[in-house]
Amino acid sequence: MSEENFLSQVPAASALFLREDEVRRGIEFLFFAHAALWRSVDARLAEHELGRAHYRALYFIARQPGLTVTDLLTLLGITKQSLGRVLKELEARALVTSRPGNRDRRQKELRLTDSGRALEKSVFAALRDAMSRAYTHAGQAAVTGFWQVSEALMPPRDRARAVALGQG
Repeated sequence: MSEENFLSQVPAASALFLREDEVRRGIEFLFFAHAALWRSVDARLAEHELGRAHYRALYFIARQPGLTVTDLLTLLGITKQSLGRVLKELEARALVTSRPGNRDRRQKELRLTDSGRALEKSVFAALRDAMSRAYTHAGQAAVTGFWQVSEALMPPRDRARAVALGQG
């Protein structure tokens, strides 16, 4: 289907939107949308022999330069071992640097290098384009609804983290 002639095939939500069929439809849309969004950048990441976990780390470090390893662990919700492997690869490729924290020297603060910023911006551009197309097709009210549903799916602690991104 041509992007220019996009016409949603999604029926309006039923007044009975809590029924199993409607909930299943929502879960299925989440599964397919998530897969499509990440497929839009997988090739670009593969060109750099990186995966989605690497990009997620780059993304959050770009959003909060000086982010500590502990805070990144919390944002990503992965094990210390998994994050250690990802950060080791990103540092070896000169995409990320770390230094002792200003407030607590035991903490490691993370920053993107110039190369890391360029790569993150490049991958983000593809994600931004995909999201922008979807937002344009859905309209402002649907985008607000999407954000509200996404927010409601998060535990309260994660909602506060999402709001705080990019504010400091």
